[in-house]
Amino acid sequence: MPLDQSEQAAGTGPRTAVKRGRPGYDRDSLIRVCVEVFNRRGYEATSMGALAQELGISKSAIYHHVKSKEEILDAALSHSLAELERVVADAEALEVAAVAELETIIAESVNVLTRSLPYVTLLLRLRGNSELETAALARRREITRRIADLIHQAQDDGDLRQDLDARTASRLAMGTVNSIVDWYRPDRADAAAPLADTVVCLLLAGLRTPAR
Repeated sequence: MPLDQSEQAAGTGPRTAVKRGRPGYDRDSLIRVCVEVFNRRGYEATSMGALAQELGISKSAIYHHVKSKEEILDAALSHSLAELERVVADAEALEVAAVAELETIIAESVNVLTRSLPYVTLLLRLRGNSELETAALARRREITRRIADLIHQAQDDGDLRQDLDARTASRLAMGTVNSIVDWYRPDRADAAAPLADTVVCLLLAGLRTPAR
């Protein structure tokens, strides 16, 4: 016998089964969760089955968005590398002194890291175990080389100390920036003390030519 409207509203009639939908993912949100899983479990140790379990969907649902686990890695690495390379390109476009360009790249690299922490963390954990990873590492080295060039130019300009090796300084600078992934927690960040400003101040203080 059909329920009247009062019975439906009160919920006193027979219950019908509620269909629980699977979590909805578009390609970007699926990749974002996979990146977090890779960081927690390790890329090599994470199977597509493990990703499906973490996502709460079937493997076939993952394949609706990507063809393979490597495609997920490629998209994640491209995300972080494109942001870092854009930082360098935008700094070059400013057409300022080398030391000012260097400051901009360091500060904005920190901002990329804190904004895209899971993606940059995955990038920094690469060991070159595949052609894809080797290519990503080569792109990272290009950024470090650009910083070394800027340090060398700033030394020639008289803005940075000339008794320091530019390549070593660039590696130490980027090593400091990259180490942030090991301890930075967005929920504990102090908004009143921007991290990028602190990093630039500490790094450049040791590189600048002493005031006379």
